[in-house]
Parts: sequence; structure tokens; C-alpha cells
Amino acid sequence: MALLSFLFPSKPKTANAAKERLQIIIARERNGRSGPDFLPALHKELIEVISKYTKVNADDIKISLDRQGNLEVLDVNVVLPDA
Repeated sequence: MALLSFLFPSKPKTANAAKERLQIIIARERNGRSGPDFLPALHKELIEVISKYTKVNADDIKISLDRQGNLEVLDVNVVLPDA
């Protein structure tokens, strides 16, 4: 069975890949606060991923990062169309 798993590796789940990317982005942002802003890139990527599953307008996805001292909150708000 090891040979089959070597020849046909399982693909990572989309949600896990997105979670890992988000963790990397947040870790980079914490280390270099003066670095480039990641929110526009995250917004574009979210539009691409969500568009695979449903029709969504780019203006219906809002992303904000609130900082209060050492606390950071990443807020992602997606308005989905009616069924």
C-alpha cells in the first residue's frame, strides 16, 4: 500500500490549505508590521476561492484587521447571494 500512496498522494483539502496560508500571513504580519499590507492579496484570493462555489460580487466581501494593543482581530464578512 505504501507504493500506491507514493504514486497517488492524497491532495490537501482546500480549507486546510487556506488555513495554513492565513496562519503564515498573520505570522508574517506580526513579525514585520512595517511590511507590505496583506489584506488586498487576501481579498483577491478569497474572491477567487468563493467564486469557485458560488457567484459573488467583489464588493460583497469585506476584510478588516483591528488592532488594540497586542490583540488583533481579522474580520472577514461575506454576503452570499440568495438561493
